[in-house]
Order: sequence, then C-alpha cells, then structure tokens
Amino acid sequence: MSSSSYSTEQEAFWAGDFGDEYSRRNTGDEIVASNVALFARILAAMPRPASILELGCNIGLNLRALRSLLPAAELEAVEINAGAAAQAAQVPGSRIHHGSILDFAPAREHDLVFTKGVLIHIDPASLPAVYDVLYRSSRAYICIAEYYNPAPVEVNYRGHSGRLFKRDFAGEVLQRFPDLTLEDYGFVYRRDPVFPQDDVTWFLLRKTAARAG
Repeated sequence: MSSSSYSTEQEAFWAGDFGDEYSRRNTGDEIVASNVALFARILAAMPRPASILELGCNIGLNLRALRSLLPAAELEAVEINAGAAAQAAQVPGSRIHHGSILDFAPAREHDLVFTKGVLIHIDPASLPAVYDVLYRSSRAYICIAEYYNPAPVEVNYRGHSGRLFKRDFAGEVLQRFPDLTLEDYGFVYRRDPVFPQDDVTWFLLRKTAARAG
C-alpha cells in the first residue's frame, strides 16, 4: 500500500522504512521475557481470556509472551507494517491482519483487547476512532499499556516531530465509555534490574456488563 493510501502521516511513517528499522531494533528473547513478566501481572487481575486481540503487534513479541502464558488462547492482531506482520504471523496459532488500525473493522469480540506502545504513535485527531475499535472489539477487558502523562504532550522521537505523544489514554477511554471501570493498573520502569520495560504504565479496564467468553 502506498503512503498516499493512508489518511495520516503517522500511518505512512510506520508502514514504511522507519517501521522496518523499528522492527530490526526491537527484537530478542530478553524483550519477550520482560513481556511475559508484564502480562503475567495483567492476566492475574482478570479471568483467563480465551481470545485476545492486539492492535499494533509489530513482529509479535507480545504475542509470543502471551502464547507462552496461554497456550490454548486464540491470538489475533492488527499490524500496519508488512514485514512486521509477516514475522508476527509466525507465532503459533496467531491470526494477523495486515493493515491500519483505523481501517480495521472487528468481525468479533475478544475477551481481552490491548495496545502496548501504539497509541503514543497515533495521530491525536484519530485517537477517538482507535478508542472505538478497542471498545467494539472487546467482550470484557481492555488493556492500555503506553507512556502516561496527565496532559497531552508531544515528544521528539528520534529526530522526528509529530510521531510520539504522551497523554492519559486510559482516562480518555474511561470518559468516552461510561460503562467501563478501572480494574487495575501498574508501572514498569526502564531500569528494572530483571524485567525492564520502556517506562510503561498499564491500565486494565472492564466492561461492567461484560459477557463471559
């Protein structure tokens, strides 16, 4: 898909060469191990999910961690970068949709839907549309693991402007959908001596009228 096919600059940016470079930089078993530790904490705060959807999976490092924790779970994901999507598809039992989150039309609901380090790279004007996808895709739980800031702020990202934004994503989702409740939250520091993450703050939200899946 050409860059002109996308509605935002951010989509074209991640679908292209920079997205390829990101995939090459962010790989390895150590990252998967840290993801296992993170998702073990998140999953402990909810019933065991039978189906999971990730919005923006890159090469599937989160999916690999989830597969080790939940061998029988159905794993599905959306990824805009073609090369990354191809690598993610190698995770056993996963179904990967190559395309933009903004174009993704959920065909079903999942027990858990999440983003990790993805909302920070979305055009702020497009966030409400992504929030709607998160909500519509979820049967019960939504997890948002991103950089947190109480007020919206833009941060220069590897010399690029308009490519990284911090804000209270979870707070905005809670405000947009009043039937959601905050179940748990936590922070993982980049200097954690065992299982570091890139200063990720995670929030687990639940639909109050959630149906068992």
